Amino acid sequence: MEELEHTCPHPRTTLTAPAHFTEENSCDCQAPHEKLTIAQARRGTPVDRPVRVYADGIFDLFHSGHARALMQAKNLFPNTYLIVGVCSDELTHKYKGFTVMTETERYEALRHCRYVDEVLRDAPWTLTPDFLEQHKIDFVAHDDIPYSSAGSEDVYKHIKEAGMFVPTQRTEGISTSDIITRIVRDYDVYARRNLQRGYTAKELNVSYINEKKYRLQNQVDRMKEKVRTVEEKSKHFVYRVEEKSADLIQKWEEKSREFIGNFLELFGPDGTWKQVFQERSGRMLSYALSPRESPCNSPPRELSPLRSPSPPSPPTRWHSARPSPPTSPKGASASISSMSEGDEDEK
Repeated sequence: MEELEHTCPHPRTTLTAPAHFTEENSCDCQAPHEKLTIAQARRGTPVDRPVRVYADGIFDLFHSGHARALMQAKNLFPNTYLIVGVCSDELTHKYKGFTVMTETERYEALRHCRYVDEVLRDAPWTLTPDFLEQHKIDFVAHDDIPYSSAGSEDVYKHIKEAGMFVPTQRTEGISTSDIITRIVRDYDVYARRNLQRGYTAKELNVSYINEKKYRLQNQVDRMKEKVRTVEEKSKHFVYRVEEKSADLIQKWEEKSREFIGNFLELFGPDGTWKQVFQERSGRMLSYALSPRESPCNSPPRELSPLRSPSPPSPPTRWHSARPSPPTSPKGASASISSMSEGDEDEK
């Protein structure tokens, strides 16, 4: 076989741009395309001869299950060039049913999947040998569950018999049908949500009566939300009041203990006030029992040398009063002078 100059596309190594579309009725790979076995492909191929793997599907509501299947297809061999075929709306509506996304939306979703190197639009429902040859496809990747459609028990049966089929594993719990089932099950919730977001009843295909019902339910939900918000704020306020009250009670108890301690320290049985009172009482009692002495600087009394001391007068039993001693020097001198005058008169 004559070798031709080739410009075979390589798998993408950078993700700065989306995958490109397959050119109509042509293949970019012009290199000699010898048939590969799975064992040869797993051992690895030259850089300029990647293993061209084809995976097809509807890919409506593109989700993680789709992405994981493409990831498995991309990693089947060391040097894989992944081509993804997406069926058109016409074929899908004919053989499978109505889709949520349009074919253009589904094409763009696949272009921006990191595992995809090339997107083939308007892919055939059944793969023919001419199609496989035209696009130089080495292997077809899909889950191993028989896919009955278009009057066939398994549309991949002839691919499996030719040894070109490589199985991938489905992701449990996620599929386009599961997502649609969730939406249908909670239809009222999503209809009310979209009405609240500004969609019209006509756009949602909702009757007049249902529209009014949904709007009333939205108002009731808003009122419930307001009540719930008020309750939460009230709980928060009560909690803060209780917290402040606990702090105030604790501070009051501390101040009360401090006040009682100070009071007992001052007025208790062994308090400071009792000691002060006892000291003052003792001092006053001592003053009362020992009166002040006469001033030491008062002049002594002198008797006249010419007069003999008078005999002591007989004591009066009831009414005699003893003269009080002079309390000042002037009083003492005055009393002495008066006594002297009395003596002179007697003479």
